[in-house]
Amino acid sequence: MSIVAYAPASTANMSVGFDLLGAPLAPIDGSLLGDKVWVGETDGEFSLTTAGPFAHKLPEDYRQNIVYDCYLGYGRALAKRGLALKPLTMVLEKNLPVGSGLGSSATSVVAALVGLNAYHDDVLDEQELLLLMGELEGQISGSVHYDNVAPCYLGGLQLVLDDGGVISQPLPVFEDWYWVVCYPGISVSTSAARAILPAQYRRQDCLTYGRRLAGFVHASHTGQEAVAAAMLKDVIAEPYRSQLIPGFAAVRDHAATMGALATGISGSGPTVFCVMKDLHQAEKLKDWLAEHFIQNQDGFCHICKLDAQGARVTGTEL
Repeated sequence: MSIVAYAPASTANMSVGFDLLGAPLAPIDGSLLGDKVWVGETDGEFSLTTAGPFAHKLPEDYRQNIVYDCYLGYGRALAKRGLALKPLTMVLEKNLPVGSGLGSSATSVVAALVGLNAYHDDVLDEQELLLLMGELEGQISGSVHYDNVAPCYLGGLQLVLDDGGVISQPLPVFEDWYWVVCYPGISVSTSAARAILPAQYRRQDCLTYGRRLAGFVHASHTGQEAVAAAMLKDVIAEPYRSQLIPGFAAVRDHAATMGALATGISGSGPTVFCVMKDLHQAEKLKDWLAEHFIQNQDGFCHICKLDAQGARVTGTEL
């Protein structure tokens, strides 16, 4: 028996929702942008190996890999039910760069736990699995944040509540928006991106943040596309994190001339996103980004829609 689980890349914050908004990405060319994890049976001891274009960025010792932590964490969750892990081995296909702002660690966590749960006949329910995903993701970021794992797992645009027994809730999306997502090929660590933020914010910035987030949520529910797009501005992170991303200002300015509804930093960067309405213009912007923003062979650019499905089992073989 074997299971392959796929978890999509995600863009968090989305300018207006720092630590509260996130959505998974699906390239319109049908390719999969995210990590896969294979879980299979073994006659021997547990093992974890890696494959994929960014496997060389991972620790050589598998015990330092977050997927191994997922294996241990899932085992503890089973033990609380009086169950034990089946004898198994795992392979992580690492297709997302580390420190990209695309929820790289979340994709590994979500794919691993979805695969492990499917392999064990879905013992944990959706809420239990999401809580475990947040816990494991928190081991990397230093605190629990659901803005990547929730959309990556559940699909769709998610608003993180993490209160009243509700972790997140879906928001309506504008189906005709194209998300041009470009990773320049450099890395920005989450810790560095958080360290550059101020310890305190002005009252006016806090009020602006709350007003825009509320406006975006309301506009999404009422179908006010122009209002929603106008709210996609960041006063919390972008003024500071843009310093870590060479060429960001040029991207924003050029995207505006091509009709972009909004441009922002995906997660903690350095990936950027541009929201477009016209596919032809989105394709032209993608070409411009490939020429002017991507810095090395690791960089890439995709035109995406938001992935409504989220993580899923895709088969039995990588």
